[in-house]
Amino acid sequence: MKASMVLAKKAAGTLWRNDRGMGTLEIVLIIAVLIAVVLVFKSEITTFLGDLMEKVTGKSDELFD
Repeated sequence: MKASMVLAKKAAGTLWRNDRGMGTLEIVLIIAVLIAVVLVFKSEITTFLGDLMEKVTGKSDELFD
């Protein structure tokens, strides 16, 4: 029992010091946070982009008239 605990502790220590996969983990966490933000503020983002596109369309109509 003690031997398996020591082995598990060594493995955990090795994983903690080994940072080869940290870049991937960080990217996955950033993407997850971005998705969560988009889901929370979906209606506000949609409204903002709709208003922005209306302004762009209005300005382009003024330019080409």
